[in-house]
Amino acid sequence: MTDATVLPGQPRGGVLSGPATARAVNVLAPNASPMTLDGTNTWIVSEPDSELAVVIDPGPLDDGHLRHVIDTAEKSGKRVALTLLTHGHPDHAEGAVRFAELTGTRVRALDPALRLGDEGLGHGDVVTVGGLELRVVPTPGHTADSLCFHLPADRAVLTGDTILGRGTTVVAHPDGRLGDYLDSLRRLRSLTVDDGVHTVLPGHGPVLEDAQGAVEYYLAHRAHRLAQVETAVENGHRTPSEVVAHVYTDVDHSLWPAAELSVRAQLDYLREHGLI
Repeated sequence: MTDATVLPGQPRGGVLSGPATARAVNVLAPNASPMTLDGTNTWIVSEPDSELAVVIDPGPLDDGHLRHVIDTAEKSGKRVALTLLTHGHPDHAEGAVRFAELTGTRVRALDPALRLGDEGLGHGDVVTVGGLELRVVPTPGHTADSLCFHLPADRAVLTGDTILGRGTTVVAHPDGRLGDYLDSLRRLRSLTVDDGVHTVLPGHGPVLEDAQGAVEYYLAHRAHRLAQVETAVENGHRTPSEVVAHVYTDVDHSLWPAAELSVRAQLDYLREHGLI
């Protein structure tokens, strides 16, 4: 077994579901897969002495999971007062409408198509519920509508799919763009340097105790992959599938279709910058 202290971001061991910080509790959805890792992390966030809670990413349309989220909140004396989405991928957002029906809550998201109610989410917004403060951090790149939520009281950031608890994420071309993603990672790095964020509460995988280390790893990984793709093209590997087969030899073949999305985003980036 590998020592967690040498892994990027210092992933926390143990059970994924349950309390992660003083204000955040994870309820793991039963949708494990190579793409979703152990499953989607549905976060219940609230002030310890408040009766109101915010749920971030209800997850897939699985009635058992959605009711389990509500039960978990209620057993700790909380009522779900608001639902937020980090982005619109089905493993995070498909259950949102049903969850809103069960809880009577609004759904706030960057994408108007995902909202239930008049309020969306955008740069500079601060969500306050029952004394809880969540600051909206736009982080496009994985998708155009990706958001993170800064939880200052816990020195934590909820990252959706922008940073995972294990491995790296996909830049989901054509909606996701590599230049945007790199800018988003730098924005998250600023949170770790300027705002003291040290904990990553990801959309999949374990909690990360070293937020800055995780961001630096992601930036280095992207730079390395980009250089590999550029070299592959120079060596005559022109199509995305050819580049994947040449560059992503360390990745399970079942994940190559997802890797091809990232390669398409990398090729676009290289063309835009006149590098190929």
